[in-house]
Amino acid sequence: MSSTDSLPSIGQMMADTVPMVRTLGLEFSETSAERAVVSLPDQGAYHNHVGGPHAGAMFTLAESASGAIVLAAFGDQLSRAVPLAVRAEIGYKKLAMGPVTATAELGRPVAQVLAELDAGERPEFPVEVKISREDGAVTGEMTIIWTLRPNN
Repeated sequence: MSSTDSLPSIGQMMADTVPMVRTLGLEFSETSAERAVVSLPDQGAYHNHVGGPHAGAMFTLAESASGAIVLAAFGDQLSRAVPLAVRAEIGYKKLAMGPVTATAELGRPVAQVLAELDAGERPEFPVEVKISREDGAVTGEMTIIWTLRPNN
């Protein structure tokens, strides 16, 4: 897989392999090595006590967007390394109501990460995600540190 793969392939692959993507009905509108955009529809079953999306659903949305960009950027490396989320930090900034969208961007150049993998290292790299309401207000920010674990 490369960054030129069509949008449905990455979104469909995630829906097929990650049950929470299907459970929450996440919608992948853009996936490339530069950016991934994933939306969580407004669903009462996943609301919190104030009527917006539950913090856990927003975490899953942001983590899924990060996974989509990692697959777009490094999917062609799956024969030699598996991408794994190492740790994450999320900040909830404003009340989220209605549908929300997560936009993920890689925090390091792909070539730099691959150079470390080529050198026999286990590279780590951040993915920065912003979660926004329909009016554009940023309701949350998340940083997920990923690694490419070489296959044995």
